[in-house]
Amino acid sequence: MSQNAQKLSPEMLIPRLGEYIVQKGLITEEQLQEALTHQQRQAALGGHYLLGQALIDLKILDRPTIDQVVTEQIIQLRAALQASNHNLEQRVRERTSELNEALLRLSELSQMKANFVANISHELRTPLTHIKGYLELLVTESLGGISEEQRDALLVTQRATARLEGIIDDLILFSLASRGEMSMKLEKVNIHQIVTAAIKSATTKSGERGVQVRVSSPENIPDVSADPNKIGWVINQLLDNGIKFTSSGGSVVVAIKEEGKNLVLISVTDTGIGIPANHLKEIFEPFHQLDGSSTRHYGGTGLGLSLVRQIVEAHGSLLDVQSVEGKGSTFKFPLLAVSE
Repeated sequence: MSQNAQKLSPEMLIPRLGEYIVQKGLITEEQLQEALTHQQRQAALGGHYLLGQALIDLKILDRPTIDQVVTEQIIQLRAALQASNHNLEQRVRERTSELNEALLRLSELSQMKANFVANISHELRTPLTHIKGYLELLVTESLGGISEEQRDALLVTQRATARLEGIIDDLILFSLASRGEMSMKLEKVNIHQIVTAAIKSATTKSGERGVQVRVSSPENIPDVSADPNKIGWVINQLLDNGIKFTSSGGSVVVAIKEEGKNLVLISVTDTGIGIPANHLKEIFEPFHQLDGSSTRHYGGTGLGLSLVRQIVEAHGSLLDVQSVEGKGSTFKFPLLAVSE
């Protein structure tokens, strides 16, 4: 230890010792100022010189009195610290209780929202079924002849009705997932057939937008363990999403490949607008659109990717997304391969 190292003393723990001694009536303000001046002079000569030592050297106070004063202040500081800790612990308990209540309320509101969505969606289905039925009767001229202009108008209405039906189905699926009631029926699935069917159903939309859609898959790809309806919905949704955000002349590719010995990796890659890195997490929030303005260019409820992730995770898998703004995005997830 160097010669200039400070020697530890209890007095170092005490703030504003001089004021405390004056308040106790042990010394006067003049004596305090005299001691402080002496302390400064001694400190200027080098070394660490405490106020208590100055009071002793000037014979204003003796060592036992200084030690008593320092002890009193240490006891007071400890009591204040204990009180502060107690108050802090009480505040933490109160805040924890408030957060638990808020979490419970949030859970209740989430349940109410899911129930509301489910009830409204089921109520919408009945009149929609009637509308679809009468549209079919009109298009097939079962209720009388129609002109070509009327047929075109009815076909447009049929497409809009089909889109509305898809939105209602998504809402019902979301409400089931939110309530933990989404059932999974895992079975041996030919994933190549499901992807091929999804691409075929997306042909009309991709053609209208001028986007090329294709599958990239080797022969003899293994079957996977999955719920065929729900995994088909996932691939359809990712395809639809890719087509929606890809400009004319772009492409969307669904790739299937083996990943090791026990996994099959499914990926959907588009050459669309991409997603800013700071918004990647937001795309999975239900009812959320990155472009939330009333005149946003792209439609949709904002439920698709949220449901995609929930369904993929219900398969015991994870959905990964990689995106470069202005260049496109890739969504991929593995499924368990099923041996023969």
